[in-house]
Amino acid sequence: MTRSPLPASPELVDPDEAGPLPRRHTIGVRVGSGKAAIMVGGSAPIAVQSMTNTDTADVEATVTQVAALARAGSELVRITVDRNEAAAAVPYIRDRLEKSGCHVPLIGDFHYIGHKLLADHPACAEALAKYRINPGNVGFKDKRDKQFGLIVEMAIKYGKAVRIGANWGSLDQELLTALMDENARMPQPRPAGAVMREAMVQSALSSAARAEDIGLGRDRIILSAKVSDVQHLIGVYRTLARRSDYALHLGLTEAGMGSKGIVASSAAMGILLQEGIGDTIRVSLTPEPGGDRSLEVKVAQELLQTMGFRTFVPLVAACPGCGRTTSTVFQELARDIQAYIRDEMPLWRARYPGVEALNVAVMGCIVNGPGESKHADIGISLPGTGETPAAPVFIDGQKAMTLRGEGIAAEFKQIVEGYIERRFGGVKSAAE
Repeated sequence: MTRSPLPASPELVDPDEAGPLPRRHTIGVRVGSGKAAIMVGGSAPIAVQSMTNTDTADVEATVTQVAALARAGSELVRITVDRNEAAAAVPYIRDRLEKSGCHVPLIGDFHYIGHKLLADHPACAEALAKYRINPGNVGFKDKRDKQFGLIVEMAIKYGKAVRIGANWGSLDQELLTALMDENARMPQPRPAGAVMREAMVQSALSSAARAEDIGLGRDRIILSAKVSDVQHLIGVYRTLARRSDYALHLGLTEAGMGSKGIVASSAAMGILLQEGIGDTIRVSLTPEPGGDRSLEVKVAQELLQTMGFRTFVPLVAACPGCGRTTSTVFQELARDIQAYIRDEMPLWRARYPGVEALNVAVMGCIVNGPGESKHADIGISLPGTGETPAAPVFIDGQKAMTLRGEGIAAEFKQIVEGYIERRFGGVKSAAE
């Protein structure tokens, strides 16, 4: 049997040159005001966004969930504003959050009757930091342009940012039909998926141009074009990035539940972020029944941190385990240390500026354990098979001590906290 020749080996990458492409230049957008404000795009860091799933008319439940998402690290939170009761609740939600010290910007998600809700509830229009509108369902036929214009005029009146978010589940059918018909008449028609992506791009860009014509500044506009297919998402955002310099919000819509949603979102957004595309991101996970809504925030943070764009929490490196690690000691230790660090981060972030950059290693055996532990700021390496509780601890690349006995986890936590105090305790926070 004749084998096909192997492809030529790629050139080795210079490690000094490895990394993402330069960040795409976008117009910076200020979302919110006062303490409840954040910059999106421009030179600002890529921001993490999330969305509540409470009934916004339920002030108590919504305040609780917004605060939980903000504590987890969500820098913008979107809430549904779908009827009068929800719109009427928004200023009370904003007030309750402010009084509790939670200053996260709130984004109002409007569909179908957003123009009416904003006009009828001026306190809602004022309390929100940004309005999210979908050009596919802001209105239909002759009402579409008028109702879109009314929302934009409210944004101008109150000095708010607007996200114009096309979505393939609610795409402007008149535009899509026209493009499909035009495509069918071409000598070599393009695939239907390519036409759909073009319709999304045109919907977003033409709506942005319309908003500018009405008087909304380019520094108040953010675009998105969400689909639930990884390859289509990559394609549509690449096109948007080539054709405009608006700030872009990334997200794989309806990503799914559990590992499927996490992998799909990470695959799609990871490629785009690596290419310098994206100014805010949201991981749209379906939570398990009774599950933690803030998981989507943690996944978004971990995506940005793993790719080297931002730091949110200290990294914990841990080996996967193999036949040399036959007990669960190192697994339990890795789990406990990771949970301990995340639980303590709200306090550490305020007390120890820069602690997010800490690297911790929890390793299971002697093959890679000592080396990985030396590479970390602080690491522990268990001995492997049987994992008799005796483990060397490495600090700043040097062996510092060996822990033995039943209390290794508790002792290692104390060592980590002592290291943090010594290294980061002398740095004054911005608040000081």
